[in-house]
Amino acid sequence: MTRLPTLRGGRVALRPLREDDVEWLSGVIAQPAVARWWGPRADDRERIRAGLLEDVAADGAFAIEVDGALAGWLGFDEEHEPDYRHAGLDIFLAPALHGQRLGPEALRLAARWLFDERRHHRLTIDPAATNERAIGVYASLGFKPVGIMREYERAPDGRWRDGLLMDLLARELT
Repeated sequence: MTRLPTLRGGRVALRPLREDDVEWLSGVIAQPAVARWWGPRADDRERIRAGLLEDVAADGAFAIEVDGALAGWLGFDEEHEPDYRHAGLDIFLAPALHGQRLGPEALRLAARWLFDERRHHRLTIDPAATNERAIGVYASLGFKPVGIMREYERAPDGRWRDGLLMDLLARELT
């Protein structure tokens, strides 16, 4: 894989994740508004840091900047098998920036790059089935519900919760 590019939109830029982003981002994951959707990992700062450092090493995530300041994380994974070629997305923003339409802007930048430059035809995203706010954001970009993945992930309280698989075809991006 080649080094990730920097992608720019209105207020949002996506740039390669750096090691010096890890401490700040792990603090964002620990904030209650983010931690409730990121599962038990939010309690384990070392595990969070290790995962973010893996993203740095693998070029598997972008740092989200808003007006030049670090604001969040946008991860992706790619299936390169020609007959199944697609990519998955994941995102979190600092809670102080929620509700400003910055998440959709970041996701749209990443989606266009994955469709146009990386030549994927389909993207997936998999919020908790009860995360209505995220589901609404993803639907506003054109993601469609595919189905419920039962007991998909462990929630912060230790119980299993369902996930909603959503996908987006290149021609559907709004």
